[in-house]
Amino acid sequence: MARYEFATHRLFVEAPMAREARIPLTPEAFNYLAHVLRMPEGGRLLVFNGRDGEFEATFHLLGKKAGAVHIRVQTRLQDRPGRITLAFAPLKSARLEYLVQKAVEMGAARMVPVLTRRTQMRGLKPEKLRAWAIEAAEQCGILSLPEIAPEMTLDAFLDLQATDSALIFCDEEAHTSDPVAVLRQVAPAGPLTLLIGPEGGFDEAERTRLLARKNVIRLSLGPRILRADTAVVAGLAALQIAIGDWRAD
Repeated sequence: MARYEFATHRLFVEAPMAREARIPLTPEAFNYLAHVLRMPEGGRLLVFNGRDGEFEATFHLLGKKAGAVHIRVQTRLQDRPGRITLAFAPLKSARLEYLVQKAVEMGAARMVPVLTRRTQMRGLKPEKLRAWAIEAAEQCGILSLPEIAPEMTLDAFLDLQATDSALIFCDEEAHTSDPVAVLRQVAPAGPLTLLIGPEGGFDEAERTRLLARKNVIRLSLGPRILRADTAVVAGLAALQIAIGDWRAD
């Protein structure tokens, strides 16, 4: 389905969508369209909800402080979510926002904050992570939003992992010179989990438990030490190149 050139703004709406439906806007969405973008009555935009695909819609005022979007025509069908779970040790706010947004752009289908012994931040608010994910999806034309899991300890996270799923954990002490070659050892059809540790890495007890697990791959991301948020981007890029949706089949 062709994308309309004049509908350049994208908005996430938490409502079922179908042609000719009229969806009331939240106060935040109304303020963004009416006062930030100064969208006129009948202005065109693209809307999505993470489930029903993307639609062209028009903006309509319902008063000075309320509005709605009128769904017109579908522009893209809903895509299938990817198969990569990103598990990560929480970071401080600004870098955490970057991590979430880049993970969405790189195709993470699920995100799990994992508390390790060297984790700096605790008590994450899932609604904040979801807001950052929605912002990235709006800006980058993404249709599927990642599932945001509640934070959990590393032990709890590992206990929940299926024994037949591949777990890739990035470790600066791993002796691998070609991460793409290492990743191509993973069966491409199964679920994939990428685990990024905290600043300072995993401690020896954590590393020992990870290595004792079946179907685990210990991965180096090159000769330089990366910050945790950079490691997320590098790890997801390597994964997508090797066995993900960047491959040319």
